[in-house]
Amino acid sequence: MSFKGKAAIAGLGMTPMGQVYDFDAMGFAIEAVRLALEDAGLKASDLDGLLVQPGVAWRESAGGLSWMANTEMQEMMGLRDLRLIATMNLGGATAGAMVAYAAQCIANGMANAVACVFADNPLKPPQPGAQGRSGAAYGQALGMNASYGMFGAVATYGLVAQRHMELYGTTAEHFGAVAVAQRKWANMNPLAFFRDRPLTMEDYLNSRWICEPFRLLDCCLVSNGGIAVIVTSAERARDLRKPPVYILGAGQGHPGGDPVDRLASGARLAREVAFKMAGIELKDIDLVQLYDCYTFTVIVTLEDYGFCPKGEGGPFVADGHIGPGGSLPVNTGGGELSAYYLWGMTPLSEAIMQMRGEAGERQVKKHDLCLVSGNGGHLTTHSTLVLGTRPGRAVRRKAAGKGAAMAPVAN
Repeated sequence: MSFKGKAAIAGLGMTPMGQVYDFDAMGFAIEAVRLALEDAGLKASDLDGLLVQPGVAWRESAGGLSWMANTEMQEMMGLRDLRLIATMNLGGATAGAMVAYAAQCIANGMANAVACVFADNPLKPPQPGAQGRSGAAYGQALGMNASYGMFGAVATYGLVAQRHMELYGTTAEHFGAVAVAQRKWANMNPLAFFRDRPLTMEDYLNSRWICEPFRLLDCCLVSNGGIAVIVTSAERARDLRKPPVYILGAGQGHPGGDPVDRLASGARLAREVAFKMAGIELKDIDLVQLYDCYTFTVIVTLEDYGFCPKGEGGPFVADGHIGPGGSLPVNTGGGELSAYYLWGMTPLSEAIMQMRGEAGERQVKKHDLCLVSGNGGHLTTHSTLVLGTRPGRAVRRKAAGKGAAMAPVAN
C-alpha cells in the first residue's frame, strides 16, 4: 500500500552541533525531540511513536545511545502508551528509513505522531595529555581487519575512489570541486561549522593526506549533537505550526558485494521504488540533499541516481552544476563536509528547511520537490526520500530550463 502524501514532517528539532559538550548522547536526543515538538506546536503527550538510531560512540563504550535507547528514552521523557517504538540502524541510511517507516505506520493507522531521532557525542572535551580515539578500536568497530592496515571507513572508500579514478579518469580536482561547492553553500549557513571559512581549490589541494586519494577536506566533519523530526498525518500537519513537508516516496537499496568491484551505491535500487511511488521523473527534482561522508560519495551517488552517466560525475561537478547558481543545487547547507555531521539527519534537516522556505541567504527559489539520500556502511545501505511541498501528484516541468545534463540516465 502506497503512503504517498498521506504523512508529512511537521516538526524539526536541532540542538547546537559540532564541538559542543552540553549533553551526553541521550541528552542531545531528548533535547532534539523537545525542540521538534515545539517547532510543530505539539506536546510530548501527543507522541505515540518513537524511532531512535544509535550512533558510533556506543560501540566503544563512550557514552553514545545504546541498542535499547528507545525504551530508555521513553522512560526519561515520561512518554506513556506508545503504539510504535524501535531502535533502527542502517548506518547513514537510517534517517530516511525511519521517516519511511513512520509514514507507513501513520498511513495504516498504527500511529498518529512519531518522533524520529538521531544523536551522538563522539567528541570529548579537550583534556591535558588525553589521546583521541584509537585507530585500532575504530577499525575493529567497523569490522575491518587491522592486520592489513585497514582502519576506519576512509580506507575502504579510498579504495573505491582509487578504482573510479583508474577506470573513469576522475581526478583530485573533481573531488575538490565538491568540497569547494559545498563550502560556498556553508558560507551562507549560520548553522555550519565552516560558515566563516571560504575554500579555494588551492586550499583543498594543499590540505594534508588522510588516506590516498583522500585529503583532509575530502572527509566529513565529526560532530556532537542531535536532530529529530516529527512525522504525522498530512491532514493533521496542515493544522500545525509550520508548513508541512509531505512524504511522497521512499525506497531502500542494499546491493551487496564488494563496492570496489561494483563502483556503485544502492541509489539506483532505492530510486526505482521511491520515484515510482511519488510518480515523478528525475527531471522533476528541484534540489538534492545527498549523504556526503566523502567528496567521492557525492560523485558516485549523482551517477547512480542518473543525474549524469556512470563515470562522468567528476566532470559534472567540475562544471559547476551543484554549487550556488548551478543547474542542480546539491547539499545546500554545506552538507557533512562543511556544515555538521549528524549522519542521515544532515541531508534531511537541510531539505526540511529548504522546503519550508526557511533557509535564508541560501534559499533555493524552486523547492517543490527534493530528493534526500542516505548512505550507510561502505556504500552498502541506501535510502531515498522524495519530499514535496504539496501532497498530490507533482506537476512535471519541461527539462529544457535545467539543461541537458539533467536528463535521466539509465545505469
